[in-house]
Amino acid sequence: MIKRVRSTLACSYGHANSWILKYSTCSPSINLKVSSLCKQKLFRDALWVFDDLEENTDSPVDSSTYVHLLSACSSLRSVDYGRRIHMHILNSGLIPNMVLENHIVNMYGKCGSIDDSKKVFDSMGEKNVVSWTSLCAGYGQNGMCIEAINFYMKMLQSNVLPNQFTFLHVIKACSGLNEAVLGKQLHAQVIKSEFGSHLIVENALISMYTSYRQISEASKVFCHIKSKDLISWSSMIAAFSKLGYEFEALSCFIEMLSFGIYQPNEFIFGSLFSACATVAQPEFGRQIHGMSIKYGLKGNAFAGCSLADMYAKCGLLCSAKAVFDKIEDPDLVAWNALIAGFSYGGNANEALSVFSQMRLQCAAPDNITVLSLLRGVTLSQGEQLHSYAVKTGLDFDIPVCNALLTMYANCSVHMNAYRIFEEIESNANIVSWNAIITMLLKENQFSDVLALFKKLLISRLRPDQITLSSMLGACGRFNSLEMGDQAYSFVKKLGLEYDILVMNGLIDMYVKCGCLEGARKLFDSAQFLDVASWSTMILGCSQFGFGEETLSLFTRMKNQGIKPNHVTLVAVLNACSHIGLVDEGMQLFNSMEQDYDITPTREHCSCIIDLLSRAGRIHEAEAFINKMNLEPDVVMWKTLLSACKTRGNLEVGKLAAEKILQIDPSNSTAHVLLCSLYASSGGWKDVARIRSSMKEKGVRKVPGQSWIQVKDGIHVFSIEDGLHSERNTIFSLLEQLSLQILNIDVDIDAAPFVLEPV
Repeated sequence: MIKRVRSTLACSYGHANSWILKYSTCSPSINLKVSSLCKQKLFRDALWVFDDLEENTDSPVDSSTYVHLLSACSSLRSVDYGRRIHMHILNSGLIPNMVLENHIVNMYGKCGSIDDSKKVFDSMGEKNVVSWTSLCAGYGQNGMCIEAINFYMKMLQSNVLPNQFTFLHVIKACSGLNEAVLGKQLHAQVIKSEFGSHLIVENALISMYTSYRQISEASKVFCHIKSKDLISWSSMIAAFSKLGYEFEALSCFIEMLSFGIYQPNEFIFGSLFSACATVAQPEFGRQIHGMSIKYGLKGNAFAGCSLADMYAKCGLLCSAKAVFDKIEDPDLVAWNALIAGFSYGGNANEALSVFSQMRLQCAAPDNITVLSLLRGVTLSQGEQLHSYAVKTGLDFDIPVCNALLTMYANCSVHMNAYRIFEEIESNANIVSWNAIITMLLKENQFSDVLALFKKLLISRLRPDQITLSSMLGACGRFNSLEMGDQAYSFVKKLGLEYDILVMNGLIDMYVKCGCLEGARKLFDSAQFLDVASWSTMILGCSQFGFGEETLSLFTRMKNQGIKPNHVTLVAVLNACSHIGLVDEGMQLFNSMEQDYDITPTREHCSCIIDLLSRAGRIHEAEAFINKMNLEPDVVMWKTLLSACKTRGNLEVGKLAAEKILQIDPSNSTAHVLLCSLYASSGGWKDVARIRSSMKEKGVRKVPGQSWIQVKDGIHVFSIEDGLHSERNTIFSLLEQLSLQILNIDVDIDAAPFVLEPV
C-alpha cells in the first residue's frame, strides 16, 4: 500500500521531486550518525558507517549525508572511498543536485584524481562559480598550475565571475608557477573586483609575493589590510623570515602582540625560531622560547622541531637535545629537524651521530634526512652518504642528486659533480642547473657557463632569480657589458627586474663592467632597496673615485634607516682614502663596533692603512699595523711599501719588504717595489743585489694580462704568451701589420708629435 502511494505521489509531483518524497518518511538514524561523526571530524568512523550502509541497501541516504561522506573522503584523501560513494549515489536513483555534484568535483580534485573531477564537471547540466572554482582548485592542488590558470581564463570567457575562493586558488597557482608578471596582472584583477579587500585573498597575495621574493609588494598588501587576522600576521612574519629580513620578522611579531588580541600559534613561533637561527641570536630565541611556553606550546611538535633546529644552528647543542628529548614520540620530521639543525650549524659530526641514533631506533631516514646531512660534510663523509643513497634508492631523488652535486663541487671534485648532472639532466630541475652553473662560474669557465645557459633556455625549464643572478655575476666578473645588456633584456622579458636579488645582480654587473651610469639608473629606479643594493652602489662610486658621491649615498642610506654592513663601510673608508678625509675615516673606523655592531675585519684595516699611507702619514700607518689585533697580511704590507716608494721612505719601506718576504719569499711585487725604492734614493748596488737575488730564486714579475670577448668566448693574452690556441694566426697577422706600419710614409712636419731616439 505504501509503495503504491509513493508511486502515485511521484507521478503527481514529477520525477524531479520524487527523491525528496521517497525518503521523507525514512529513518534518520544513519543520516544523523554520519552528520554527527563528521561534525566531530571523526571522518574515518563516518566512512565505516558507510561500509555498513553498502551492505544494507535498504537504508536510505539523503543528499546532505552524501555531502558529509564526500567531505570525509576529501579530508582523508581517500579516492577509493570517494569512488564507492559516487557509485552509490549513481545507483541510488537519486538525481544529484548542483551542490552535491560540486562536492564530487571537489572530492576527486583533493584526492588527486583530476581526470575524474573533470569528467564530473563536464557532465554537469548546470554549473555555478563553485563548480568552476572546485575544478580550478583541483588543478592547483595537483601541481597543474598552468592548467589552473588556463581553466580560470576559460571561466572568464564563459562570463562566470570569480569569487574570493576562485581568486584564492588562482593566486596559489600563480605562486607555484613563479610568474611574477602574471601574478601582478591577477592582483590588478583582484583590485578591480569586489573582492579586492577580502581577507583570504589579501593573505594569499602576501604568500604569492613571498614566493616571488618581492618583500616590498608583500609588505604593501599587508599594510593595506584593514582588519588583519592571525593568518595575515603569520604570513607576513614568515615572509620576513624566509627572505632574509629576520629583524623585521621580530619587529612584526612585537607589533602583533601590542594589539593584545592575537594569540600566536606554532607556525608563527616556527618562523621566529627560524629567524633567530639565521641571525645566530640565541638570546632572542630563548625569550621567544619562554613566550611559546607561556602560550601553551611547550609540547607542540612543530614548534619543538623549529626550536631544536634554532638551538642547534646557534651552536647550543645541549639545549637542542634537551628540547628534542621533550618531544613525545619524535617522528621523522622531528629527527630531521635536529639533524638539519646540527648540520646547518656546522656540526656535521654531531648530525651524523644523530643519524646513527635515528637508524638504531628504527626510524627510516628519507630524502630530507640525506639532504640535511650532505650540508657541510667532508669528502669522505659525503662519499659514504652517496653510497647510502645508492643503497636505499635515494640516488634517483632529484633534490638528493642536487645536494650530492653541490657537495662534490664544494669539495672541488668537479668530475663527479658533472657526472651526476649528466645522469639527471633529462629530469633535472632548476636547482640542478643553478648548482652546475655556479660551479662553472667559480672555476671561471665563462664560455661553459654561457653554453650551459643557452642549453637551459631550450629546455622545458625557465631560469629563476638564482640563475639570472649567477649569469649577471658571470658578465660582471668577465667585464662583458654586451652580454650583461642582453641578460638585462631577458630579465625584463621575464618580469623579474623588480626582484631584489636580480636588481642587486644588475647593479653589481654594471659596476663591474665599468658602466656606473647604468648602475645608477637602475639604483634610482628601484622600487625597493636593501643593504646589498646600497652597499653595491656605494662601493661602485668609491671604486670609480667619486668620493663625495660615496659619502652622500652613505648619508642617504643612514637617513632611510638602513643599517650598513661591513661591505658598506669598506666602500666608505676607501672613499675617505681617495679624497683625503683622514680624520673622518679614522672616526668611522673607531666607531664601527659602537655605532653599527661591526667588528673591523682585514678589509677595514687595509683601508685605514691605505688612508694613512696616501696622506703621507707613513709612521702612523706603521704604528697602526703593529697595534691592530689581526695578524698583518701581504696586502697590508704591500700598501705600506707602495706608499714608501711614493714618499721615498727607505727605512719603513725596507721593513715592509722584509715582512712581505717573510710571509711570501717569492713575492715579485715586494722585490720590484724595493728595487724602485733603492733606485729612487740612488742605491744602485742594492738594486743590483736584489735583481741578482731574484734571478737566483727564479722570481719573475707577474706579467700583466688583457682579454677580449669574441662572440661567446673570452680570449686572454699576456706578455710572451705562447699558449693561445690561435697563436700562429695572431703572430702572423701582427707581423703583417708591423710590415705595413714600416711602409707608411710619415710627414714629420705634419705629425702631431715627434719620436726622438732614446
